[in-house]
Amino acid sequence: MSYNNAFTDMFKNAMDFNQLFSTQRRNIEALSAANQVVVESAQAITRRQAEVMRTNVEDALKASKDLMTSGTKENKMTKQADFAKSLFETSLQNMREISEMVTKSSFEAFDVLNRRAAETFEEMSKATTQPVAKKKSA
Repeated sequence: MSYNNAFTDMFKNAMDFNQLFSTQRRNIEALSAANQVVVESAQAITRRQAEVMRTNVEDALKASKDLMTSGTKENKMTKQADFAKSLFETSLQNMREISEMVTKSSFEAFDVLNRRAAETFEEMSKATTQPVAKKKSA
């Protein structure tokens, strides 16, 4: 009796299970590499944010000390305005830098996965066009 099974028919002209497992292993390795990029980038971004925060606190302490020791009200107001302007500009610059780090990280992780997807499609295409190797009978 002949039994047609759609699942087995699907693999007649497709890659064998060793190729399938090998492809999946490489897919998992690519996912792991992309995750590594994300983790390392997150660590770098966190370090940079901590540096920015430390610098901001140091600058604020220095500015407040300068304001306390300044002479006239006009002088204090000028220094306070200068400090606020400087803090605002520095904050924008730091946000831009961190945003660029996040963007770069995202593109790097995406590139790893995109390359692997292209390789997977190529492997599947080659496997489906190759003739199926017949096994020796025992």
